[in-house]
Amino acid sequence: MLASDLAEGVLAGNRRALARAISHIEADTATGRDLLAALYPRTGRAQTVGVTGSAGAGKSTLVGALAREERKRGRTVGIVAVDPSSPFSHGAILGDRIRMQALTADGGVFMRSMASRGNLGGLAEMASGVVDVMDAAGFDVVLLETVGAGQDEVEVATAAQTTVLVANPGGGDDVQSMKAGLMEIAQIMVVNKADLAGADTAVMQLRGLLAIAPLRAWTPPILKAVAKTGEGIAELADAIDRHHEHSRTSPHAAEERRAHAHAQIVSLARSALYREALQTAEAEGVLQSLVDDVAVRQRDPRAAATTLLDVMRIRWQARA
Repeated sequence: MLASDLAEGVLAGNRRALARAISHIEADTATGRDLLAALYPRTGRAQTVGVTGSAGAGKSTLVGALAREERKRGRTVGIVAVDPSSPFSHGAILGDRIRMQALTADGGVFMRSMASRGNLGGLAEMASGVVDVMDAAGFDVVLLETVGAGQDEVEVATAAQTTVLVANPGGGDDVQSMKAGLMEIAQIMVVNKADLAGADTAVMQLRGLLAIAPLRAWTPPILKAVAKTGEGIAELADAIDRHHEHSRTSPHAAEERRAHAHAQIVSLARSALYREALQTAEAEGVLQSLVDDVAVRQRDPRAAATTLLDVMRIRWQARA
């Protein structure tokens, strides 16, 4: 099917066209790239929300509860659940889809699981493209849940307008480790499992870290929730609404959009360069030789990396 036909189907809200479009984007086909180029001008209406945090914080349960709350408010919801990759098939393990199975019967919810494919940030390279397609398809809210790889999850900020950081009681060391990365990109902080001992301590730790963070136009609220029961989820949805409004009406809105676009371009370019470096190394047969040299300490790793980059430059020049 042509990209133009798929684009028409996506804009019309056709679920089959949407599923096919996402498959093309995940595979990074020429059709997928053409589709994104055609649809991107039609994006920007949806609330795009990234949910991140350390493993075990209850992100999947919270995303499911938030989706149900948004449906109560009459909004349609798209969910992109980035699961860990199978080491054998490299496909998504689909744990998130299993945990959110009750939502699949709701016609106002569309969920897609994606494999992280070993991406260093825990976020599949094409996840931002899938979020854009769901936005173009007319969903009011698009939720992006990451695999939970800790501080490296800062890449979620390039794929979503609002980033929700989920912590849990008793995770003091995890909270401390967040300060150099996730703390800087979160717009909303949630202490999940707030019915457990230590919830107030976790809130105080987050407040302490927020107090020493650089000043921003938006001050992240710190909320408590019990996703299993739904407690605090309405307040979370309200906070997301407030940040969405801020991102549109704040005097700093244009500057923040430019900063977001810059981060997104750099993130995607970095991923593309990483992928091309490996493909070039395999095609030229140079990587194994470099690995052998470094392993026996005949060449240092930085010099080997420079050699790999030189091979890439030569290949690029040959294309010109």
